[in-house]
Amino acid sequence: MSRRNRVLESSMALYIIVAMTFLAHVGFAGSRVLVALFAVDQGATPFIVGTVISLYAAVPIVLALPAGRMTDRLGYQIPILFGTCGICIALLMVWVWPTMTTLYFTATLLGISFMAFQIATQTLVGAMSAPERRANNFNLISLGFALANFIGPLLAGILIDQIGHGRTFFALAMPLVPAIIIAALGSRWIPDVHTKSQQPSSGSRDLLKIKPLRNAMIASAIVSSAWDLYQFFMPIYGRAHGLSATEIGFILSAFATSIIMVRLVLPLGLKRASAAELLTYAMFVACAGYCLFPLFHTVWTLAIASFILGIGCGCGQPLSLTLVYNASPPGRTGESAGLRITANQTMHFIVPLLFGALGSVAGMAAVFFTNAGLLAIGGGFSQRNHATGKTQPPS
Repeated sequence: MSRRNRVLESSMALYIIVAMTFLAHVGFAGSRVLVALFAVDQGATPFIVGTVISLYAAVPIVLALPAGRMTDRLGYQIPILFGTCGICIALLMVWVWPTMTTLYFTATLLGISFMAFQIATQTLVGAMSAPERRANNFNLISLGFALANFIGPLLAGILIDQIGHGRTFFALAMPLVPAIIIAALGSRWIPDVHTKSQQPSSGSRDLLKIKPLRNAMIASAIVSSAWDLYQFFMPIYGRAHGLSATEIGFILSAFATSIIMVRLVLPLGLKRASAAELLTYAMFVACAGYCLFPLFHTVWTLAIASFILGIGCGCGQPLSLTLVYNASPPGRTGESAGLRITANQTMHFIVPLLFGALGSVAGMAAVFFTNAGLLAIGGGFSQRNHATGKTQPPS
């Protein structure tokens, strides 16, 4: 196959992945709002809601690394198909059995399915991208996530007010149908870029000895926790101040809008600074956004605070993906992606439980200021690494 044909094949595959990512993530992003509001509607306390949301991450903490290794060995189509089917089934479960018990199973299956989908699609994009295009291609797929993060929560909020929680679960499952069809046809569009490791994996410890890889994962986990805390607490915080589901969906969409905007201009930023430097600045911006939340409780003021927070969080995924992929040993990119997701999912598991308990005892303001402090510490740590030359820019 000529170089031109390979480029065309990769370009087509990239846009197919973006479309499939958007369809799958509309349901997943909407589910986080829907699950939280359904639990609140059932009378759950912030701590109980936290236990449900934590199940999104509980099993992926254990399975992300093995799933990454399996992707390195078997390729991309099977985990992509499993992920899209699993998200669809998980959403339909609550439509059929709308109970709190079902919600626990749904959150668990959603977490497992999206983990498999995320590792496979992100590793595939990295593998089929030339080094000079990798950051921009990761940013493009992240735009698919961002658009879904805009539409999913807003759609969930509107549908809850119009047709109720149960039917909203069914509605959010429908975009998964074309995503499943695309995944099933993967052998026709996935390019032949799968590279197996020449040596068996010696475990994750040797990966963590690579300083740029370790630093990228730490920063990724901190930004991921900030994103997760927002999606978990914003519906609870809005309900506590008497906001409707539609108004909460609007606020969450302001967060997603800023993510879309920052990812549109991110390629310009990468021409002026390294991915590692931009990731550091993003943590400080997210810190500022969190400091604003306890000061406001109206729709428009919370939307402004959400927009600022989204600027910081929106840079996290594509930049950390680029840093992790570039620092990964050949043939172990899926394993590195799995290790990154393990770190992120650990935060996803701990944050709802820890901050749910903190919110129940000390109030919402303590939650927001505590997470702002975590972001400030992470940004300061990353900045010192730049000053001492410990973090290298991506190749």
